[in-house]
Amino acid sequence: MTEGSGGLKPSPPVGEASAGVPVEELARALHRARRDRVAVPALTDARPELTAADAYAIQRHLVELLQADGEGDVVGYKLGLTSRPMQEMLGVDEPDYGPVLAAGVHGDGMRVDLDRLIQPKVEAEIAIVLRASLSGPHCTALDVRRAAAGAVAAIEIIDSRVRDWRIRLPDTIADLASSASIAISSRLVPIDGLDPRLVGMVFTRNGEPVATGAGAAALGDPLRAAAWLANTLHPLGATLQAGHLIMTGALHAAVPLADGDVFRAEFDRLGPVGVVAVREGS
Repeated sequence: MTEGSGGLKPSPPVGEASAGVPVEELARALHRARRDRVAVPALTDARPELTAADAYAIQRHLVELLQADGEGDVVGYKLGLTSRPMQEMLGVDEPDYGPVLAAGVHGDGMRVDLDRLIQPKVEAEIAIVLRASLSGPHCTALDVRRAAAGAVAAIEIIDSRVRDWRIRLPDTIADLASSASIAISSRLVPIDGLDPRLVGMVFTRNGEPVATGAGAAALGDPLRAAAWLANTLHPLGATLQAGHLIMTGALHAAVPLADGDVFRAEFDRLGPVGVVAVREGS
């Protein structure tokens, strides 16, 4: 166990993919699925031996393909599988992560074009914005607090390029932790005097409550979640940079979107953020 992340162990070093794993081929398959909006079978259906290290290697190559498409720099990271029910569903005991690219970050009121997605769902989260760099291997929640510019209300649009969301851990890792895009509030709330664990949230669809949650749903503490990320990235030589956004994990079960849906997440202290689902065409 890693004391620095409050007893939560970091993932094993990512390293290189196993011999014989066609990393570039599998990344291109996910890239085509994103581009053509046609889901593919789970990678683990044909290759049940895929490991998390294999999947992160695929993820890194997929990021390169998306950056070649013009989706921009890595501006932060998102955590997934931060709740115990989701971990139990996939048979894992740790979260996963994926990079956030500049093209995927939007403001409050984002219009979510369903015609550009496959099987999207929506989640409310607390995001941490850094004012100073943050690195492992012994990063603590206190270190995150010191490095944070503040917390912000956020909604993540998730989407799986794997057919029918039939994913195992390597499938979602390879697929950028099932990320699509993010909407964040313009209101940045300083961390001083704020305990993110206790920040409550009500999530509504078309004015009707569909979920509630609190910051403690994200690995017990969003700051602890961010520390886990810093420690997990350390073996790769990666450091969280000033200005990076950290999506600390969903506070409730993901909710599907339909055309015309208006979602609004209202957070204690952090305020509201919302998105609207539309069909605008390609």
